[in-house]
Amino acid sequence: MTEQKVWPTLRADDARALIRFLTEAFGFEEVVVYGEGDQVDHAQLRWPGGGGIMLGSAAGRGEDDKWTIRPGSTGCYVVAEDVDALHERAAKAGAEIIREPFDTDYGSRDFLARDPEGNLWSFGTYGGA
Repeated sequence: MTEQKVWPTLRADDARALIRFLTEAFGFEEVVVYGEGDQVDHAQLRWPGGGGIMLGSAAGRGEDDKWTIRPGSTGCYVVAEDVDALHERAAKAGAEIIREPFDTDYGSRDFLARDPEGNLWSFGTYGGA
C-alpha cells in the first residue's frame, strides 16, 4: 500500500512572494507554479521529508470559487529533523518567530513561526516520527 500524504492548501494575497519566502525561510522545494504575472493559479511545494503544500492567489478566483480559504488563515505542523538549524534559517530569512525552539512533554523539539501572509507554522521532531 502506498503511504498517504497530507497536502495543506493555502491562499495568498501575494502568492509569488509567499513561494519565495517558504523556499528560502523554511526549505520547501518549488515543484510547479502555474499562472501569469502576479497571479498564481496553482503551485506545489514539496517538503524534503515527504508531502508538501499547495497554494495559489486569493484574487481572481471569481464568484463560483468553492475553495474559499482566506489568506493567512492556515496553520500547519511540519515534521523536521533538525529543528534548531531550521529555526535559525527561518529567523535569518525574516520569519516572525512566535516561540523559540522548545522541548515538549511528548518528546518533540518544536518552534513556532508566522509567514508574511499570517499563516502559522509549527516545526518539530514529533518524538522522532
